[in-house]
Amino acid sequence: MPHIEITNDLPGISGLFAQRPDTAVVLSQLAETLLRSGSSPLGRGERELIAAYVSHLNRTAFCAASHSAFAAAQLDGGADLVAAVLADVDTAPVGPLMRALLKVAAEVQQKAAPVPDEVIAAARAEGATDAHIHDTVLIAAAFALFNRYVNGLATDLPSDPSFYDVAAGLIVRHGYGAAH
Repeated sequence: MPHIEITNDLPGISGLFAQRPDTAVVLSQLAETLLRSGSSPLGRGERELIAAYVSHLNRTAFCAASHSAFAAAQLDGGADLVAAVLADVDTAPVGPLMRALLKVAAEVQQKAAPVPDEVIAAARAEGATDAHIHDTVLIAAAFALFNRYVNGLATDLPSDPSFYDVAAGLIVRHGYGAAH
């Protein structure tokens, strides 16, 4: 049961956004910028995969499932690839650059401290540029906010798991501005 009164039937951050459109606008724009627009060297699916992985590590079921569906809809390998990453990034069928970036994201998720030099060096050895590292760190840091928002208020999960696939279709076609 949510810690605040939610006057709609929407789960997770969707219900919070419907409840507070003023904050939804800002947070949706942040998600749009980080995950879909901008000049990132990371594709949309890769950015969503980082969001899903961090949400999984943060044990935020709603965000992990949502962003897993969003990533799966935009990556070759789909849901199987995303599930493999969430199960074990070391054996998942991703390239060495993505594996190294996911390890950078995990460091950001674990603590508010500089990512260890050796983790950055490993990413650079796989071809990570400043832009790759910047975008990975920012996505992981932003999901510390999103995940804590959703978990901190004890939002509900959808009663129908197909919610995530429907939401993925909307996000892929229309972006995060359509989410509220």
